[in-house]
Amino acid sequence: MTRWLLRMMTELSSRKFLSRITGRFAKSSLSRRWIARFAAMYKIPVEDAEKKLEEYRSLNDFFTRRLKPGKRPIDQSAGALVSPVDAMITGCGVIKDGMLLQVKGQDYTIEELLNSSPRQSQYRHGYFWVLYLSPTDYHRIHSPCQGEIVETEHVPGRVYPVNEFGLTSMRRVLSRNERLVTYIRHELGETAVVKVGALNVSSIKYVEPMPKSLGRGDELAYFEFGSTIVLLTEDGTLLPRKDLKLGDKVKMGEKLGTLTVRN
Repeated sequence: MTRWLLRMMTELSSRKFLSRITGRFAKSSLSRRWIARFAAMYKIPVEDAEKKLEEYRSLNDFFTRRLKPGKRPIDQSAGALVSPVDAMITGCGVIKDGMLLQVKGQDYTIEELLNSSPRQSQYRHGYFWVLYLSPTDYHRIHSPCQGEIVETEHVPGRVYPVNEFGLTSMRRVLSRNERLVTYIRHELGETAVVKVGALNVSSIKYVEPMPKSLGRGDELAYFEFGSTIVLLTEDGTLLPRKDLKLGDKVKMGEKLGTLTVRN
């Protein structure tokens, strides 16, 4: 009964207009007084932030903070595919016949995740990572590889939570929430960076000016509040690290695997 009630309340609160209201407050100067409290509550390492707490104009300004140079070194090994975000790994594995299997007990299809894009056929037997950003994490999104942006797509949707409750109790949240998809062509193939919106995330935004060419680790976009990245690689183009497992934390710039010539 309790889980059913929570699910119903989540359905009601997942309307986009509620996230817009939250977003407006987070961007207002009134929210400044909450910055220090929020940082303390989530034990955010404020010494890593580019600016002092009192220099941030709003809670949203702090959420989307940059870090001091050198705080996220980018793996420089040949062909490295790096994490685009600071996150917890909540799903990873080989895509099997277009299916992402057992992401918090649920299966997802590439077709629904990529909104029936013609590019979906390139990922039917590739590899996937589901990377969850908590409120504690750094919220900027970086390129996982060097390459060219060949296509982007905005997929409208709901804003269900993407935390443990949302992923296990709500139906296929990752493919029902609002998404911003970036396809990046690199010298050995292509990767898709799927940015998934969430409850209380007022928007997902590209950096301005939006780049066409990206170096590994270059800024690509940012979340206003926490959310999730689904990172996809084309069939046979990734040798994943074998020591990473579900529940592990990764930092932006940390190696997830090695891009390789398609098998």
